Amino acid sequence: MRDLTARGEAQARTAGVALGMLEGGFEIVLYSPKVRARRTAELAAESWSEQQRSLLTEHRPLANGFSAADALDAAAGLDADGRLLLVGHEPDMSRIVADLTGGHADVKKGGLAVVRLEGAGGELAVLMRPRELALVAGVPVGRE
Repeated sequence: MRDLTARGEAQARTAGVALGMLEGGFEIVLYSPKVRARRTAELAAESWSEQQRSLLTEHRPLANGFSAADALDAAAGLDADGRLLLVGHEPDMSRIVADLTGGHADVKKGGLAVVRLEGAGGELAVLMRPRELALVAGVPVGRE
């Protein structure tokens, strides 16, 4: 069981601010029960409204081997314009994005991928590394 590093905590907070700046509210927010993913979700949500924070939900299947089919199942109850946020682990997140879009995706730790779902597949709309999220959030970007 590993905690987030100070850098990981900062990246999680920055991602949360960036999501707020992009006005990316969610109907469902699911996170893995593993310590680092749970903490990432909590830190990201610090800058969100109370209503958005109340959506944080532990989702045990995200702990290991989560797939594109699992992601589609999680999103099944959403309206066509509904938004689902998953906070999980690599290589699962990259594999989910790749499987849903039919391409290759490298979702970095602390990064964000947005997939616009269409039926059983989707289109990659956004792929951001922590550095781009920091720029959106207006956080000074250090050398990595």
